[in-house]
Amino acid sequence: MADLKPPFTQETANKKVKFAQDLWNTKDYNVVYKGYTEDCIWRNRDQFFVGHDKIKEFLQDKWKNENGYRLRKELFAFTDNKIAVQFWYEFHDKDNQWYRCYGLEDWTFNEHGKMKKRQMSGNNVKISQDERWFKDDVIDVNTVDISEKHW
Repeated sequence: MADLKPPFTQETANKKVKFAQDLWNTKDYNVVYKGYTEDCIWRNRDQFFVGHDKIKEFLQDKWKNENGYRLRKELFAFTDNKIAVQFWYEFHDKDNQWYRCYGLEDWTFNEHGKMKKRQMSGNNVKISQDERWFKDDVIDVNTVDISEKHW
């Protein structure tokens, strides 16, 4: 998507966020890492690392342990080459305990639209099967009502 590079507009920033959401929902680390520069700087909670190899390793481990992973991202703010995102994702562990992660990310892009810095802060909250938003019958995570009444 050639138009998803800086400088961002409201429309292209929204498209970039949803493109990233859909890509991450594939859980294909061999594809996802390609959206980042080779020297991309990551902070993911308490982990700090740089580069494609570390990104691939991180994503492979993530999706090996976060079963049933489903993600929703929403644009929070943007500037010419930066996007801030609010996100929610759900997964279960090996014991079938479900979690929802609430968090924020800030992204910085190069002129070609590849992310050169990603910082993520999130918190996992245990949820029951009944509390899940992105159940198996949900085809499009964007259709789920995540208004404040559900928190």
